Amino acid sequence: MSAAKEDPPTRAEPWGTPQPLPSHTGSRRITWDALPRPVAAGIERVLGGTVSTATTQQGGFSDGLAVRLQLSDGRRAFAKAVDSAAAPAVGEFHRREIAVAGALPPGVPAPRRLGSFDDGAWVALVFEDIEGALPAQPWRKPELERVLDALTGLADTLTPAPGIAAAGRAPRLGGWSRLAHDPGALTRLATLAPGTGADLDLHLALEARLAEATAGETLTHGDLYPFNILLTADRVVVVDWPHTWTGPRHADLVMLLGSVALSGIDPEPHASRHPLLTGVDPEAVDVLISAQAGFLLAAASSSAPATDPDIIRMMTGLGRACLRWLAARRQRRK
Repeated sequence: MSAAKEDPPTRAEPWGTPQPLPSHTGSRRITWDALPRPVAAGIERVLGGTVSTATTQQGGFSDGLAVRLQLSDGRRAFAKAVDSAAAPAVGEFHRREIAVAGALPPGVPAPRRLGSFDDGAWVALVFEDIEGALPAQPWRKPELERVLDALTGLADTLTPAPGIAAAGRAPRLGGWSRLAHDPGALTRLATLAPGTGADLDLHLALEARLAEATAGETLTHGDLYPFNILLTADRVVVVDWPHTWTGPRHADLVMLLGSVALSGIDPEPHASRHPLLTGVDPEAVDVLISAQAGFLLAAASSSAPATDPDIIRMMTGLGRACLRWLAARRQRRK
């Protein structure tokens, strides 16, 4: 499905010019032909057929294989795989997603898992193929409204949270305390996000309330950014579920609105009228926004030298956008 060709929404200060959001690493994908033959054979066994065509997909930030497959009998599927010895964190994510994808309740707009393969080193997941496209970035109003509307139904379907073992893990939120105790990371933060350190005390105070702000009974996606969303002709499909956690109904909405700020759009009008935020304490929302920025900026500031620069740019851009949104929210309440 091609993106609608229309002008982006009107922007106002302090959001300014939209910043590009990298949609993929651009450098760490492997092709189907480069996959070890036993791993490819394992994926074909899951599918019960022979792969005739494999098209590498560039979207996303994980290492390894990400391909749309066509089988000799015409069926289609999507597969991703990684050598967990070479990329242990991604291997852990894939194994966690095997558990989550197999336990999501009916009605969740996520690709259906067809099976998995794990030989102790290589781990692969196989899903139904989704004919869709990533939302245009910067966000365009019709696509943004579609996604925001879909989040209410997603939260309804996932409340109360289904019993998924992987859902009890800590959310990818917070990082200000870690930054405060890492002089090297603070120095790098001053380069990546100048001026951020001046508000460190505020963020530490907000982070102290994180446990309270993340309490809830909803299974959240936990990494809801535009590169984990596919738009089809009639559905909003959410992909890549290894970072789930159980928390408030509005957590995924708040996370997504950070990308809206990056697009040069004020997220607050969307937040103020969204049903998932009706009656929610504004300070609790501030805690989540700050914690999201803290996680992203701490990860970028402490990343290894070999980290893909697109990942650092993505985390920094999103983190700074969250901080702009937070500052504007708090200024309006004064």
